[in-house]
Amino acid sequence: MISTKGRYALRLMIDIATYSNGKPVSLKDVSKRQDISIKYLEQVVSLLVKSRLLISVRGNTGGYILTKDIKNYNTFEILSAAEGTLAPVSCLQTDINICPRVECCTTIDYWKGYYEVIKKYTEGISLEDLVDKEKNKMGNEYSI
Repeated sequence: MISTKGRYALRLMIDIATYSNGKPVSLKDVSKRQDISIKYLEQVVSLLVKSRLLISVRGNTGGYILTKDIKNYNTFEILSAAEGTLAPVSCLQTDINICPRVECCTTIDYWKGYYEVIKKYTEGISLEDLVDKEKNKMGNEYSI
């Protein structure tokens, strides 16, 4: 299950991509638009900065900006930055499966397939796709 950190990370990234216009976006503004506490956003944004998905800009007009073009982000990397992993079972959380039962596990192929479906789906959706949907919802309210 995706936690609130993962859900809020997506909302935060969509908000910054939608409202930045090349300038830093403050957490205060994101907090108001998304109805998420600044304290919680600070936790989420630190994970995204640590994963190099955002850059922090200090100062009076500071905030956060994207590190690359929105079409070059996918939801897998955003969710993984916030969640740590999207693996459905602990034995798939690392590249090398160290489970002592891996050779005789009757369900490992199922879990691998399940994880691949999740990974393929989330890698196939870009931040740009989500921003475009957001702009369509906003209709005439959106302006640059």
